[in-house]
Amino acid sequence: MGKLDEKVAVITGGSSGIGKATVELFIKEGARVVFGDILDERGIKIAEELGDNTTYIHTNVRFESDIKALLDHTVDKYGRIDILYNNAGFGGALGLVENIPTDAFDVTMEVLFRSVFLGIKLVAPIMKNQGSGSIITTSSIAGIHAEGLHIYSGTKTAIIQFTRSVAKELGEYSVRVNCICPGVIATPIFGKSFGLSQDQSEMMAEGMKNISGESNNQSINRSGLPEDVAKAALWLASEDSGFVNGHALIVDGGFVGGLKYSKSIENWETLAKTLNLGDVDAIFRKINEGIAKNK
Repeated sequence: MGKLDEKVAVITGGSSGIGKATVELFIKEGARVVFGDILDERGIKIAEELGDNTTYIHTNVRFESDIKALLDHTVDKYGRIDILYNNAGFGGALGLVENIPTDAFDVTMEVLFRSVFLGIKLVAPIMKNQGSGSIITTSSIAGIHAEGLHIYSGTKTAIIQFTRSVAKELGEYSVRVNCICPGVIATPIFGKSFGLSQDQSEMMAEGMKNISGESNNQSINRSGLPEDVAKAALWLASEDSGFVNGHALIVDGGFVGGLKYSKSIENWETLAKTLNLGDVDAIFRKINEGIAKNK
């Protein structure tokens, strides 16, 4: 028995990275999956490899007509949509805010936020009529923790609040709406942001899988993998999360929690040394003993 037996799932951005990992996992868990992307050659190959329960449809999420065609095809084929995963995305416009062309801003908003609105807008009546469904969107920790990715961060923050708001409406029809906030995940998005080709970006993503999380503030000392996010999507798609609605699920190895403990202690030690206060452990022990005496 799979967690998604006989469920019908639609996934955007399913030809690479998080989307591809999710397509594969959902199929493994018994779902019938229709996924869209603009990487047609890769999408067709994935669908062929995964078998009859997988369908690829060319989908450019900038266009409402493409998203509608993806959903219509799914309903025509299976008669329902149980899961919609709005996952398509890219790095978007980058750099100093004064240097970002307005047209680049517009395209970034179309791909990263407008497409989410359209997906939910178009699937809502289908799921409301069914009286069930799970809608998931890929947000990011960039929507919680600013890192200088101005437009990207803005769209991801918007997704979190949009998710919470729409969840209040659709929850009344037993349709759950949640989002996932991945941290640094080894996907082609980084290579593409540097202007690399899709193949080069895929190679870069493979290399990232072997890099530890020690260089950033993750407390989990390994790279985040597409499969980590796919498993989160599986949980939100399945009945295991049946009482979860309007939630932003962070999957980041502990990044947004702040400095990892070892780094924090290093800062304490530097401060203590600068002020000639002595050993930090001894200071902490003295403080703890003083507090304990007050019990």
